[in-house]
Amino acid sequence: MTLPPYATLLGVTPEFDEHGAPVLLLPFGDHVVGRPGFLHGGAIAGLLELAALAALRHALAAEGAGEDGGEVGIKPVTFTTDFQRGGRDKDTRAAGAVTRLGTRVANVEAVAWQDDRTRPVASARMNCLLQRHRPG
Repeated sequence: MTLPPYATLLGVTPEFDEHGAPVLLLPFGDHVVGRPGFLHGGAIAGLLELAALAALRHALAAEGAGEDGGEVGIKPVTFTTDFQRGGRDKDTRAAGAVTRLGTRVANVEAVAWQDDRTRPVASARMNCLLQRHRPG
């Protein structure tokens, strides 16, 4: 799975769940500290955006749009983050789920957590325009 350069800046690496869906890992470090002992909100939002895009690319690839969904142009239109609690000084994971995958529009939700997936630190919603490349 190929991630954008921003993922490298954050130190994000892909993992995969039991169904092969991407789960992204953000290790805690000085590069993502907000206030002392807490993860920066921008790093959390960035992780969620990357997780949403990874989930969308995974869904596009599953429908036959090429490896990593590469044959479809993805243009995020809106991205909304809801913070539930402070991200502490530990590793954070995030995963996305496509809630609608149409011909021209996709809606994706993502959740970030630390120790317990049922207690998220933040969640997000992303709406995207899709440009499907047609042969010919």
